[in-house]
Amino acid sequence: MMSRFRLVATDIDGTLINSERRLSPRTLDVLARVPVPVVLVTGRPLRWLDQLYDQLPHPLPAVCANGAVIYDPDNDEVLRADSMPVEVLLDVTKRLRDAVPDVSLAVEVEDGRGFLHEESWTLRWETDHRVRVISSPEELTSLPAVKLLARSATADPDDFLELVSRTLGGVAEATRSSSSALVEISAAGVTKAAGLAWLCDRDGITADQVLAFGDMPNDIPMLTWAGHAVAMGNAHPALQATADAICASNDEDGVAAYLQAAFNL
Repeated sequence: MMSRFRLVATDIDGTLINSERRLSPRTLDVLARVPVPVVLVTGRPLRWLDQLYDQLPHPLPAVCANGAVIYDPDNDEVLRADSMPVEVLLDVTKRLRDAVPDVSLAVEVEDGRGFLHEESWTLRWETDHRVRVISSPEELTSLPAVKLLARSATADPDDFLELVSRTLGGVAEATRSSSSALVEISAAGVTKAAGLAWLCDRDGITADQVLAFGDMPNDIPMLTWAGHAVAMGNAHPALQATADAICASNDEDGVAAYLQAAFNL
């Protein structure tokens, strides 16, 4: 298996880091010895990468916001950003408000460096000056956004994703990476697979040369695209059903163990 891969692509939350949001000593050791590039492919916005970079000796390139933003940390440069234009945001937010009475909305703006949210939006833990409540409903759709987030306080997470996908009718991409009823919406055609494919094409790497790891429905496009797809032991059943292999959970260093075997480390 070792000679087959030229790149490792891995999700972060629920995959590379443990439940305490930490990289284990074993994972850090293995990442330092993997003989091919490692790329982070995450639903996280750009501003959340520092939480991981602070644990690494050297930052890794990242495909952020479910494929909407491709980031080069060595030069602190956004290589590509696929935002939803204002007219699409207006259409999508209207559809969601009509279909989901208790919907609460927020947007990732400025390539994911800024976050605007309705007053009803509950911030779980983030405190950042770039995160602020909007002063009027119109402000939510005043700027292009790399991601729109929709949350329901009452819906089942899988049912909510299905409802939002049906409501959007193909005008935008809907997925989820949370265990709650939180749906992440990107511009049509923007997925982790699309963002990773762009980066690989730039570097002359083909899909069959990519080894990918993930745990949630937003990882399905990437794992379907990659030459070898590995679902975590803690992964959503839909992801495990699409994977070529299942490794140990994120709290059991599943990515590190699989990479050790794959590259004979």
